[in-house]
Amino acid sequence: MTNSVPNFLSNFAQQLRALRPTSVGIGAVLSLLILSGCGFALRGPVTFPFASIYVGFPDSSSLGGELKRNIRANGKTLVSTDAGNSEVVLEVLGETREKTILSLNSQGRVREYNLAYTLRFRVRDKAGKEMLAPTVISLKRNISFNETQVLAKEAEEGLLYRDMQSDLVQQIMRRLAVLKMD
Repeated sequence: MTNSVPNFLSNFAQQLRALRPTSVGIGAVLSLLILSGCGFALRGPVTFPFASIYVGFPDSSSLGGELKRNIRANGKTLVSTDAGNSEVVLEVLGETREKTILSLNSQGRVREYNLAYTLRFRVRDKAGKEMLAPTVISLKRNISFNETQVLAKEAEEGLLYRDMQSDLVQQIMRRLAVLKMD
């Protein structure tokens, strides 16, 4: 009888190993069915309730260039170069980047900075009616600082600002997509 217990356990382990690939496949199929049943879908292209827009950023603005590229990417909305010929005008009321000291070490040297990127804008229609009241989007990121790695930290700061810029563009796109055109 003592010999039959180890045989039983080894047979049971072999049966489990044989079922494992099948159970993984079944688990994957069930996961996909649950996700599709709950309404989950990948975000598709953004559709705007207007056919043309004038984006009031200076030509040298990297934020303005990225926003225009994203608007053109949907293929249905024209980015106009003249405010008078567009259905909607996005007016930039202010764009600021700030770098403030967040913490100091025991010698009084900077250990962390707080980076902030703030954009104020509003959206008007062709007649001048305000479609979106003045809106402020403010993003913040913290960055550690080490005076022995100044060049690397400057590069990291640039990457963080570009990341915040991309986040700003996506937030603007979502706000433009839900405008109510009367």
